[in-house]
Amino acid sequence: MARVAAVAMCALLALVVVGPPSVAAQDCDAGKLIVCAAAIIGGAEPSDSCCSNLKAQQGCLCKYASNPAYSGYINSPTARKTLASCGIPIPTCPQ
Repeated sequence: MARVAAVAMCALLALVVVGPPSVAAQDCDAGKLIVCAAAIIGGAEPSDSCCSNLKAQQGCLCKYASNPAYSGYINSPTARKTLASCGIPIPTCPQ
């Protein structure tokens, strides 16, 4: 289990460094969500900086959810729990 978590963390770090393939008018920066890795991947309580960055990136969540590189993280139950813990509504994304 620890090995799977380590691999998942490495994958998330690699994806964050690469960033989303395109950005719109909003400043979407997946790198700012790295502070949420423990919460999104491991189910830990999100930190204040995680919640702050999620709120700043709130308009980008549907972009991340539709990107195959991020969707497994953004659409996970732990990501939903993190959003709820931070008081951020789960977005309804167009299909």
